[in-house]
Amino acid sequence: MKRRFNITGSCNPEWHYMVDTAKRFEAVERLIDSGMYFTINRARQFGKTTMLRMIWRNLSDRYLIVDTGFEGVGDSAFDSEVSFSKLFSRLVRKVLPPAKENDGYRAFWEEVEKRECNMDALGVCITQFCQSSPKPVLLMIDEVDQSSNNQLFVRFIGMLRELYLLRDKNGMNSTFHSVILAGVYDVKNLKLKMRPDEEKKYNSPWNIAADFNVDMTFHSEEIAQMLGDYEADENTGMDIKTISEEIYRYTSGYPVLVSHICKLIDERLGKQWDVDHVQAAVKIISKGENVTLIDDLSKNLENYSQLREFLYNIAVNGQEYTYSMVDANIRFASMFAYIRENGRGKAMIHNLIFEEALFVYFGNKCMMEQGTKISPFVLNYVHEGKLDMEHIVTRFRDLLREEYREEDGAFLERQGRLIFLSFLKPIINGIGFYYVEPQTRENRRMDLVVTYDRQEFVVELKVCRGDKYEQRGRDQLSEYLAIRGLDEGYLVTFDLSKNRQEVEPQWVEANGKRIFEVVV
Repeated sequence: MKRRFNITGSCNPEWHYMVDTAKRFEAVERLIDSGMYFTINRARQFGKTTMLRMIWRNLSDRYLIVDTGFEGVGDSAFDSEVSFSKLFSRLVRKVLPPAKENDGYRAFWEEVEKRECNMDALGVCITQFCQSSPKPVLLMIDEVDQSSNNQLFVRFIGMLRELYLLRDKNGMNSTFHSVILAGVYDVKNLKLKMRPDEEKKYNSPWNIAADFNVDMTFHSEEIAQMLGDYEADENTGMDIKTISEEIYRYTSGYPVLVSHICKLIDERLGKQWDVDHVQAAVKIISKGENVTLIDDLSKNLENYSQLREFLYNIAVNGQEYTYSMVDANIRFASMFAYIRENGRGKAMIHNLIFEEALFVYFGNKCMMEQGTKISPFVLNYVHEGKLDMEHIVTRFRDLLREEYREEDGAFLERQGRLIFLSFLKPIINGIGFYYVEPQTRENRRMDLVVTYDRQEFVVELKVCRGDKYEQRGRDQLSEYLAIRGLDEGYLVTFDLSKNRQEVEPQWVEANGKRIFEVVV
């Protein structure tokens, strides 16, 4: 069977191209062997189910594994403790490994299903089951989020906690040796499961759980290993190191995004493994067509106003927040992997694909509110295949002066950069791409990198209120141009000072670099 890149369901190394997960599995195996109860809590499509399947494939000889989940079972199963006990009994019976020695256990759970067991009685049955098993029993529950807002499920894991605490008295085999719950929400913090229509909070019964600190992102060298396996089969001649680093640059190692880029290049983009086609794949994903992650991001932005405002401040306004789980917004956004720590203790958007999706979302909202005020379709911005950035920033400045009055200063301080992104997007759409350089982002400054048919431009967007913006802005931009090996850049300053003077667009020299300045 020919292997392929997979973006749906769990991955199997015999069927799919995968990064080497041996180190991750070893860390999980140590938790299991130590008898730990824990939650594999990661954002959607981050490799949780793949890890569960790996546990099942590699540890079934040492453990009796009950691999189950409550997804799609219906609400009626949670009507009472009796109905829940019947459901759990049925699920265990169905997922017991197909071995003759397990026939007695299936008969045991079939008998339990016929009884009218409450939660305490179910706990007794679990103890009988585990004590009679010749191997330690491992319970795995996938998609635990589907049930974690249900009080009966909370009561169930509370019962598991009680059995866990009795192991010192009754022995390790008196209950499940290890329990693994997998889901987006950490069951130790059920109160994080926010709901737009109502707020449901429970005191977590899962405080016995060990912390799950396994890094499940794909790093560039791991992506290179996966591409090496692919290249051995396909012989495309790709530069593996360059492509793996480029994929990591756009995804920050988000597993399904890595695989999605590879899948698109392999199946839809003619197996053209170069930087341009990595970017083409990124643009396809960013549009969000049939992309679960982008669809979820859009829904969460619509449903959670605090999350929407928080991500807007980071992505668009460059506002800095200390990356600390003390802040509920940080916890919530981090749980969905919308943000990560930037290496300087601050929160940043997790990856460039999410950032592009956020720009599109907020930009569309802005365009709907502003109507045709900032439509760019007036003049030609491309000459002989070259993007005329000088003309773009000048025209943008002219449009803002035509459409916005001085009293709109507060609006422009908040929305000015987003308006520029919305103005730029349709000009480069289909050929170009832009992203904000995260390492240079400050509260009043945003370095925008624009690529267009192998051309690269750097535009610094800066907000000031009367400070000495000229030289400081030039110095910052010239330093960044040097880092990127460019000789020219563009500085767009939103001057919101009361005594603003009219300054015409002009080219200036700064630290050996040419900078085109526009003051709005």
